[in-house]
Amino acid sequence: MSKGTTAFTYLFLISCFFLGSFSDLRAQEKKKKEKKVSIFPMPFLSANPTAGWVFGVSPSFNWTTGNPETTSMSTALGMVLFTTKNQFFTSLRSNFFLKDDSWALLADIRYNNNNQPTFGLGSGIASLDPLGAQAVGRLEPKEERIYFSQFRFYGTALKRVPNTRFFYGMGIMVDRMFDIWDDALDLDADPIKDSFHHHYQYQKGMNIDQYVQSGFSLNAMYDSRDNVANTYKGEFAWLSFRPMPQFMGSTTNSSQLWAEYRKYFTLNPERPRHILGLWSYGWFVTHGDLPYLFLPALGWDMFNRSGRPYTFGRFRGEDVVYNEIEWRFPLQRNKDFIGGVIFLNATSASNRNENVSLFRHIHFGYGAGLRFLVLPSKRLNLGIDYGWGAHGASGYFINLYETF
Repeated sequence: MSKGTTAFTYLFLISCFFLGSFSDLRAQEKKKKEKKVSIFPMPFLSANPTAGWVFGVSPSFNWTTGNPETTSMSTALGMVLFTTKNQFFTSLRSNFFLKDDSWALLADIRYNNNNQPTFGLGSGIASLDPLGAQAVGRLEPKEERIYFSQFRFYGTALKRVPNTRFFYGMGIMVDRMFDIWDDALDLDADPIKDSFHHHYQYQKGMNIDQYVQSGFSLNAMYDSRDNVANTYKGEFAWLSFRPMPQFMGSTTNSSQLWAEYRKYFTLNPERPRHILGLWSYGWFVTHGDLPYLFLPALGWDMFNRSGRPYTFGRFRGEDVVYNEIEWRFPLQRNKDFIGGVIFLNATSASNRNENVSLFRHIHFGYGAGLRFLVLPSKRLNLGIDYGWGAHGASGYFINLYETF
């Protein structure tokens, strides 16, 4: 497929997705049904180990397209951010439910000029350096910084099975990494200074400057959450099989599997904000080889929420499994405007090239935070968390909505 044909195909698919997404809204506007959209134009100021100080805006949009008794609240989270580490992030990520939840439409759109540390593959110290530095007694993981730009469009349409909370459907996925530069790589040095990214790409016979992941997804979802922004009860399950064939523009022929589950337990029926939340996901390469930055990695879930307190991509491999438990509770006796959380998570990643299996090494993160109910009608929280992890990892995180 030529580049021109591929670009035309992408534009056509993207146009069809958005036209389908908004056709229901246009039909309802013709019927003159009143719609209310809550907008929270949040100024954003934060800091974390990946980006340093972060500032910008992250507006939240919340609305319902039908009867609130039968239609889930739709949410969209925008982002325009700058950081003190010369990063620029823009994104729009949404969960859109049509009237009576007949369809669920998901979108994840990003354009980023990014850089972040990378530590090789696997979650164990011994597997982090393919160049042999561990053999001379290095006890801490080696950190290298990689610079890249990214464009992403993920669009998914899911049809609800009548009288159930099960959904099924397909999606399109376009992800491009370009202008990739390894700070640690120097091929002119004597001896050469190799890097994790270059070493992996060279082994697999892939380009080091840019690559594309493009294909489709087959999806199944169960969603009984009472509120997607701040869940008090219910559960969520998501299964996504993602073929990425070369004939659709991918750098390699490959496929992935994403499996996720969340469960929320009410600890005090009289105080619904007092809950225990569980979150687990597994992300696996099921066929072929993926380029380095497309490999499963911590923090690369849809909303980049997993892995407090680690940097994005801190643990990367052909297989990644993540588990988290969070206790959420009110801090006021008779009101729910201020709350707190305590969390604990665990991550494991494999490195198939070095025969490092999944669960051979597990790293934990833990911490606590505060919650402020900034939009009571939509149950929208502002969260401020601080976490600690292995090898001195720490940082604080500010987000709208709950972490999961």
